Amino acid sequence: MSYDHGALESALAQAVGQDEDLVAQLREAFGDSARRQIDLMQRARCDANWLYAALRLKGIAASFGASQIQALAEEAADGAPGDPVVLRELTIAVNSAVDPA
Repeated sequence: MSYDHGALESALAQAVGQDEDLVAQLREAFGDSARRQIDLMQRARCDANWLYAALRLKGIAASFGASQIQALAEEAADGAPGDPVVLRELTIAVNSAVDPA
């Protein structure tokens, strides 16, 4: 699955213009927050913790215009807790958005 990091870049550019340092800081903040929620999902030992982290991730993604991550987080919230496929897809999507090499 490929990730279109353009949505995140566009949202950041709209928010702060051409300030590359601020864009980099916001991208890093997004990555840290998203990865924290994925980590919580991986360590969730009950359905409520999984759901809470998935919905937090969905909100973070929505705030940054990362629609693909938002959709994956919604899929996680609606799916089975601990689903390794969605966790892997989320990790790949977040890494691609934050480090668009």
